[in-house]
Amino acid sequence: MIRFSLIVPVYNRIDEVSDLLESLVCQTSNNFEVIIVEDGSTEPCEQVVNQYAGRVEVKYFFKSNEGRSIARNYGMERATGDYFIFFDSDCVVPHRYFEHLARFLESEPLDCFGGPDAAHESFSTTQKAINYTMTSFLTTGGIRGGKIRMEKFVPRTFNMGFSREVYNKVGGFREMFSEDIDMSTRIRHAGFTIGLYPDLPVYHKRRVDFKKFFRQVYVFGMSRVTLKLLYPDSLKPVHLLPAAFVIGTVAMILLGIFVSPWCLLPLAVYLAAVVIIALAVTRSSVISLKALPATVIQLGGYGCGFIKAYVSKILLRRGRDVEEEVQLRKGK
Repeated sequence: MIRFSLIVPVYNRIDEVSDLLESLVCQTSNNFEVIIVEDGSTEPCEQVVNQYAGRVEVKYFFKSNEGRSIARNYGMERATGDYFIFFDSDCVVPHRYFEHLARFLESEPLDCFGGPDAAHESFSTTQKAINYTMTSFLTTGGIRGGKIRMEKFVPRTFNMGFSREVYNKVGGFREMFSEDIDMSTRIRHAGFTIGLYPDLPVYHKRRVDFKKFFRQVYVFGMSRVTLKLLYPDSLKPVHLLPAAFVIGTVAMILLGIFVSPWCLLPLAVYLAAVVIIALAVTRSSVISLKALPATVIQLGGYGCGFIKAYVSKILLRRGRDVEEEVQLRKGK
C-alpha cells in the first residue's frame, strides 16, 4: 500500500516538472505516488509526465484554472496514501528524501511537518542569492525553516506534509494568499502536532529574477495582514520588521539628504553585514554581492505590501473587510 501521496499543482511549468520528476525517479525509497494536477495551463505538461510513466508511479490530471489551493485539494481527493506531501513545481528533491521521511516519522512522529529549502549547486547565482536572503536570519528569513526560531514553525507548501487524519478533520486548503500558513494554523488549532524536520530539505529554485521576486514578497506582505484579520494573535513582532526597515530606510535617506550623511551609517552597516555574512556562508563574491539587492527587495517588497494592506484593510477598512475575513475563516 502506498504510504505517501506527493501532490504538485502545476501552471505552465513544463521544464520544472521534468526536473522534479527526474529527481523523484532517483529516490532510494519508492513507497510514494506522484499526483500532478495541471491547473488549466495553456502549455500542459502531460507529454513530459507520460515520459516518466513506468519509472515512477505518477498520475496526471487536467482541470480548469481555479488556483493552486483548489488544485491541491483536487489531488488530495484522488490520493491513496496515508500522508499527503506537497512540493512546489520548482523543487528538486534529494534522492533520499522519502527514505529519511519514513525514518523521521518513526522516530519523531508528527501529524504535520515541514522541512527547509536549499539551493542546488546547479542553480543560477541569482537563485542562490535569493535563496540566501530567504533563509538568512539577517532578513527574517530564518523563520522559514532554519534552526534560529523567532516564531512557531509553520510548514510551507514548498516542503510540507500531513496525515490523512489531519485532512479528514481539518479539510483542504483555502484559495487565498499564504494558504499554507492558514492551513498550518488551522491544523495547530485542531490540536495536531506540528514540527520541523531540519534534515529533510528540498532544493527550491524560487524566482529566477529580481522583478518576480519583488512581486512574490510584496504579496507575502499583503497576505500577512489578511492572516491577522483571520487570526488576530498570529501577528508577531518579527512580521513588523520589514515594515520597520522600509520606514527606517526612508527616514534615514531623508535625514541623510537634509541633515547629515552620517544618518545613513546604520543602513550602510547593515547592508555591509549582509554582504560579509553572505560571503562567509556562500563563499562566492558574486552571490554575496547579489544578496545585497535581494535583501533590499525582500525586506522592501514585503514591507511595502504589509504597509499598503495594513493601511487599506485595518486603518481605512477598504477592500475585503473584517466581516468577510471572518466568513473566510469559517469556510463560508
